[in-house]
Amino acid sequence: DVNRWLEERGCDPFLPSAKQAPRNGHWHHMYNADIISMPDKWEYPWYAAWDLAFHVLPLTLVDVEFGKQQLALMLRENYLHPNGQIPAYEWNFGDVNPPVHPWATLFAYRLEKLRDGRADTAWLERCFQKLLLNFTWWLNRKDRSGKNAFEGGFLGLDNIGVFDRSAPLPTGGYLEQADGTAWMALYSLNMLEIAGELAMEDPGYADMVLKFVHHFVSIASATIHAGGNTGMWDEEDGFFYDVLQYPDGRAERLKVRSMVGLLPFCAVTVFEPDFSTKFPDVTERLKRFLEARPELVTFIHNPLQIGQNGRRLGAIMDEAKLRRVLARMLDEGEFLSPFGIRSLSRHHAEHPYVFRTDGQEFRVGYVPGESDSGLFGGNSNWRGPIWMPVNALIIRALLQYYAYYGDAFTVEFPTGSGRQLNLYQVADELARRLSSIFLKDPNGQRPVFGNEPQFQQDPLWNELIPFFEYFHGDTGAGLGASHQTGWTGVVARSLHLFATPPAEQVLQLGKIAPMVETTPAPDSKTQAPAARPKKGTSPR
Repeated sequence: DVNRWLEERGCDPFLPSAKQAPRNGHWHHMYNADIISMPDKWEYPWYAAWDLAFHVLPLTLVDVEFGKQQLALMLRENYLHPNGQIPAYEWNFGDVNPPVHPWATLFAYRLEKLRDGRADTAWLERCFQKLLLNFTWWLNRKDRSGKNAFEGGFLGLDNIGVFDRSAPLPTGGYLEQADGTAWMALYSLNMLEIAGELAMEDPGYADMVLKFVHHFVSIASATIHAGGNTGMWDEEDGFFYDVLQYPDGRAERLKVRSMVGLLPFCAVTVFEPDFSTKFPDVTERLKRFLEARPELVTFIHNPLQIGQNGRRLGAIMDEAKLRRVLARMLDEGEFLSPFGIRSLSRHHAEHPYVFRTDGQEFRVGYVPGESDSGLFGGNSNWRGPIWMPVNALIIRALLQYYAYYGDAFTVEFPTGSGRQLNLYQVADELARRLSSIFLKDPNGQRPVFGNEPQFQQDPLWNELIPFFEYFHGDTGAGLGASHQTGWTGVVARSLHLFATPPAEQVLQLGKIAPMVETTPAPDSKTQAPAARPKKGTSPR
């Protein structure tokens, strides 16, 4: 009850004599008394919006309806701010979390549609209307100069940046964030997908598809921003960086190779030909728009280009840029750990990034374990450890690219090994590395327990596996909150994903493949498996 909380502190916003609220002063409309999936019930017994979106992935393995209800809850009038902002988390509702809500909404909708044979378009439409408010809030509040290059500040990645991204910069000016801009590119693609799904039932939504295509290509182009200005893409390094805009108009890339630069890789969605078949006029209007604005697609993937099975791809990176980013991401000397993708390149262990201004020095080095930075209280670390939610987004992206490019597109895994894999196989390998954190190795040790002999050897403990908040970038040992079952639980969805749809099914069915089970063919070596919807009801 935020209004009561403010009144008790003499901070009633409607009284002229009210004191300045310590926080949450603009959230007096919030009255939350609901059952909510928490990050955990002990160390973080409060909800966090972007955590919750990831919770839905494992939750829907057992209860699709509860997952849908959780997503809809954050969009109700006693949660969503009247200006369209989704509350971030209890300590500061007005902070900014990544906008992953529409992606999770689509996932829950499609899962139910395939599993139970019914499409809850009424629920999807209600969510879309509220998400449209939130999308507009982002456009109006976080694109400072209207250039489709977004800020966002905190964005849930705590100490990943050179500076505290929630505080004024020591240089003055502002940051154009590669992650903030990539999140908005993915948001545009998700809203485009939802509008396309609704248009199949109500043609009135077809124009909204075109609207979000315009948003996506504008944001994607701004992310690359090749030309006279300093863009986020660095052609020499083949990577994305935040751009520091100085008060005097100068600009500089902050060359930290981190998850911030991998998120543009994750801003991708494959599109089946169904919508274009039903609405050829919309496709023709899109074609005319892009022909009139060739600069928007000169440096990104051309969304009109046809791929596997007639599909199109919304992606920031064309094939050449995609290969360069993959080469870094899959390099064991950089991001690829035996246990997943690190949040910061191991390159910075020997080559820390140093930024100096006005006699101050700001340093980012590779820290695979607990934080050595006081930012955000020093209680989390995005400078080397493995985080399950962003690894889930990377696996999702790999499957999207695979559904478009097919088996012919292969890369070295690991980089420099000479071993060529297609992108489905790369995703499978990453999922295996993530799950190995919890499984016994050849010596009977579970990496998650680290060097704790009681947990490794005591039969009363060694089968009780905690889901930590994040994991050591080199050893896989569990770190941070030891009961962070929320987003670390996405490993369950990863295990399920690669236990069911084989690569052939992804090529055949595209984005819906991870949501269907397979019926083995009589001879699996010669015949592709047939797909069928999942059966069964949600347990109560």
